[in-house]
Amino acid sequence: MDFPHSPSNPDNHAVVVTRVSDLQWHAVEDDRVVGRGDAARRPDGRLFISIDAWHGAVFDRIADAMLTELPAPLHAVADEADQDSMSAWERAGFSAARREWGYTVPTDPQRTGLGAVRPPSGVTIVPAGEADEGPLRALDGVVRAEVEAAAGWRTMPAEVLPRPAGVTLLDPSKYAVARHVDRYVGLIRVAPLPRQPRIGLIAVRGDSHRRGIARALLAHALGSMHRSGKASAWAEVDESNAAATALFEGIGARRAGSTVEFVRR
Repeated sequence: MDFPHSPSNPDNHAVVVTRVSDLQWHAVEDDRVVGRGDAARRPDGRLFISIDAWHGAVFDRIADAMLTELPAPLHAVADEADQDSMSAWERAGFSAARREWGYTVPTDPQRTGLGAVRPPSGVTIVPAGEADEGPLRALDGVVRAEVEAAAGWRTMPAEVLPRPAGVTLLDPSKYAVARHVDRYVGLIRVAPLPRQPRIGLIAVRGDSHRRGIARALLAHALGSMHRSGKASAWAEVDESNAAATALFEGIGARRAGSTVEFVRR
């Protein structure tokens, strides 16, 4: 959001906000679109809105229209370094609900200290793209149910992608898994983005915690990235997740930003 460069007059009442589809609004001034609002329902059911406007006053007009026409609660996200955006959501009646730390994660085992890490006894790592889809989907269902019964899945950073209703595992080829005997007990998802791969999720079944499986999965994934020439990866961690914070900071990951989730009830 870049309010200071707007050519619009914040007091110009010629700005008209119109709902152009079920989930999209346009602000028009002198036949120009000077702002857009979008809404999207995430797989966990929460309704998120985003607004791209040329001026703070246009943002406020779009927000007013969307808040009038959409059911509460509504959610939004903002880069914490973008004070214009943070203030705009607060003006619209949103309150900060949680924060995610963004980490730059080194892949070099000499820096992470993961070069000598091996899976615990009886556990093997199945590389990305080689896991059996049925057991992988079953594991995904188990860990999601366990997270939801505890902290809640809303606290788990995850790629937000369009997907069919009820489908939580969109692309099995992105997952490496930990297998103990004849069942899958842990998984890691990596989006192989060209500039910097993104670690979207690490999860281990509750009955397999505290065995070093998450660390072994991370060592495997980062080692694979390093061998392919990637110097670093990106990961997000909810600030309340002490275990994940300790895992990443313990291998030399560096905080490189933060995102705030807002809610209006």
